[in-house]
Amino acid sequence: MKSTGRTAALPTALALALAFAMTGALLAGCAPSTSGGGPQKDEKSGTLRVWLFREVGNEPKERVVDRVMRKFEKRHEGVRVDVQYIPVDSRAEKIKGAFNDPSSAPDVIEYGNTDTAGYVENGGLADVTEEFADWPQARQVDPTAKKSVTVGGKVYGAPFFVGVRALYYRTDVFGDLGIEPPRTLGQVASAARKIRAERPGMYGLAVGGAYTYGAMPFIWAHGGELARKKQDGTFTSAVDSPRAKRGISAYTDLFGDGNCPAVKCAEMGGNENVEAFAAGKAGMVLAGDFNRQAMEDGKVKGDYDVVPLPGTERGSIAPAFAGGNNIGVLKSSSHRTLAVALMRELAGKETQRELFDAMGFLPTFTDTREEAAKKEPFVEPFVETLDAGTEFVPATPGWAEVDAGLVLPTMFQQIAGKKSGVDEAAGEAARKMDEAFAE
Repeated sequence: MKSTGRTAALPTALALALAFAMTGALLAGCAPSTSGGGPQKDEKSGTLRVWLFREVGNEPKERVVDRVMRKFEKRHEGVRVDVQYIPVDSRAEKIKGAFNDPSSAPDVIEYGNTDTAGYVENGGLADVTEEFADWPQARQVDPTAKKSVTVGGKVYGAPFFVGVRALYYRTDVFGDLGIEPPRTLGQVASAARKIRAERPGMYGLAVGGAYTYGAMPFIWAHGGELARKKQDGTFTSAVDSPRAKRGISAYTDLFGDGNCPAVKCAEMGGNENVEAFAAGKAGMVLAGDFNRQAMEDGKVKGDYDVVPLPGTERGSIAPAFAGGNNIGVLKSSSHRTLAVALMRELAGKETQRELFDAMGFLPTFTDTREEAAKKEPFVEPFVETLDAGTEFVPATPGWAEVDAGLVLPTMFQQIAGKKSGVDEAAGEAARKMDEAFAE
């Protein structure tokens, strides 16, 4: 499959959602006035306030949302919907203010899926477990997407869109060097080293010590976990388990002169990895469906393809992190019934189909996603990856502290720079994670 045809737009909110777990730490410790319980009234008319993320090139999203709102207002007499697109740079403070001042808060909100546990801890999101269960469309929601709105067995929203990473590779370089698309992680490493040996000016596989979401699949593919949930509902770190350490070793072994020199690559994050590939400086990269526009705008246009990142066994697919955004109802809403109905409309199949066409957002419904793959062949490897089973970060407010504290990047960088061995670095990371989970 050559990368030709319609180009899906870059869903910036997704990339931001993955990074925004860090902002959850800013909200921790804030005891919102909504935490004591929601309002007693459930008004059936008036104005519903909605906050959504503003994208780069937001007009297509606005057109889809406007159509949803017009239909909603037509079906609900006496109801007006006011949509505000919030700037990402002031997002943390804006959400914090809404949680503390219900009078200024929206009824419905878009939020990053790594933020769920922190927002629930802060008392901002309404429990919509019963309404979600009664929603017929919910039966086709991807299990991992549902997990991203679930905390303590309760549901706090509806998945809005999902995004995963797969393996981009240079078809021209692979052809010139006689390399077949890799079928195992071992073959990925072998191909990377051959490319580096034959093309010394290129990275074989672009990797980054600060690329947490690119490293996680290596841990999961080897049977490791980031953390385990205990019977009391709390989490304990598992990055120092034997299987997790095998995955960590497989990833950090890719740092060095034989693939991606640590002096440069240890500091690189996901954006730098994508930029290196798009600029023609790497033979492979682990990147998202949401990175396609960067490739199309780069030097590699027409000379790349995508396959799922393989697992350790031939024919297997490495579990990927399921990123994305959700739509939730604030506990402070005085229009709960209407807000839940609007949440369903915004996160429903029809809207997700339109957003895929307009923005390239991957649907969270398995059947709708299959339709998208037939319509746009480029997304097939990402759909395969999702269907093979994805993973998520621990659903606990402590994850925000782990992420903001750069616990995992520090571990990878210490190993890549040969400042610590795998056992020592993983043990230190596990200790810091447990401290964050205990708070």
